[in-house]
Amino acid sequence: MCPKRKTKQAEEIINWNLVFPNQANPAGNMFGGDVMAIMDTTSAMAAKRFSENQVSTVTVEAIHFAKPIMVGDNIKTTAKVVSVGNTSMMVKADVYRDIGNNKLMKCVSAFLNFVAFDYQRLPTAVPLLELGPDDEKDNKRAKIIKESAKARSELLKALDK
Repeated sequence: MCPKRKTKQAEEIINWNLVFPNQANPAGNMFGGDVMAIMDTTSAMAAKRFSENQVSTVTVEAIHFAKPIMVGDNIKTTAKVVSVGNTSMMVKADVYRDIGNNKLMKCVSAFLNFVAFDYQRLPTAVPLLELGPDDEKDNKRAKIIKESAKARSELLKALDK
């Protein structure tokens, strides 16, 4: 018999970084891969704190680079678990550029899937997610993204037959 999964709310993880020249192209725009690495690390922290286990990135879904991030920018990355499966979690990550006067501009957003694993590196159950009052929209977005990813995977598998 499986043990009862506990229920908990997710905490938002916040990470600040300064963009350096070695993270940018000759025009001064931050490399997308460097932004993704920061999002992945911050999201992994959110998934690890929620699951109370080690985690590994499975997929990055629906990444959207809306605005450029430049050398010298202070960027704020937020990440929060917004949906869970049995052993997996979907984390919403956003990157904002500090534009001064205590204002932020959203530049990049993505949903990242993680799996939790135990000390033997086997997938392990994660807690059930108790949604807060502001979490409903992101939870619905995550479900739509999961369904879209599953449909895409099935279509690609059909091509291999």
